[in-house]
Amino acid sequence: MSDWDVYLVTQESLSAGRSTREVVEAAIAGGVDVVQLREKDRSARERYHLGRKLRTLTREAGVTFVVNDRVAIAQAVDADGVHLGDEDLPVSVAREILGADAVVGRSVSFVEDAVAAERAGADYLGVGAVYSTGSKDDIDDDEYAIGPERVADIAAAVDIPVVGIGGVDADNAGPVVEAGADGVAVITAITRADDPEAATRELGEAVEDARD
Repeated sequence: MSDWDVYLVTQESLSAGRSTREVVEAAIAGGVDVVQLREKDRSARERYHLGRKLRTLTREAGVTFVVNDRVAIAQAVDADGVHLGDEDLPVSVAREILGADAVVGRSVSFVEDAVAAERAGADYLGVGAVYSTGSKDDIDDDEYAIGPERVADIAAAVDIPVVGIGGVDADNAGPVVEAGADGVAVITAITRADDPEAATRELGEAVEDARD
C-alpha cells in the first residue's frame, strides 16, 4: 500500500453515540486511507462480527483494514493486517501467522524501538503519543507527549512509513507531517466530530498541505 495520509482508529465509546459502522462509512466517504478496528472494551466475538462488516466496507472502497492487537481476529476476518503494541505478539510471529503479504504495524515511542521494529519486519510504525490527548482512553500509550521532534528522529532512523498518533487533529497535523510522518492516525478527531466525513477530508487536506 502507498497511502497513509489519514488513518482512523475505531472506538465506538468515543463516537458521540454513533455506531462504528456509521463512523467508518463517513470516513470512507471523506477519503480515509486506513481503518483500524480497535474497540478495546468489546469481546473477541463482538470484534469479530464488527470486523467482518468493516472488512466488507473497506474492501469495497479499496481502504486498507487492520485489526488492533488481535492476530487471530485479523486472520478470521481476512483483514489486510494487524497493529501491535508492547504487550502483543512479536512482529515476527504475527508475520509468520498472517503471511508475507500482510500489513504488520507496530506502536513505538522511541528511536531504538522503531529501529528494532523495522528490523523485525514491521511494515509501518504508529508513533506517539505526539501530543497530549487529555484522555488515556484515546490511545493505549499514556507516555508523555513526545512531540513532532521525536517523530522527526524516528522518521530519520527508519525506512518504513511513520504515522503520528495521539492528540492529532486538522489544526496540529501539519507539524507532524513536516517532521517526516507519512500520515496521521486519529480516534476522536473523526469519531467525535460533528461531521466525521468532513473531519476526515479536513485531515487529509492538512496532511497534503504540510507535505507540499
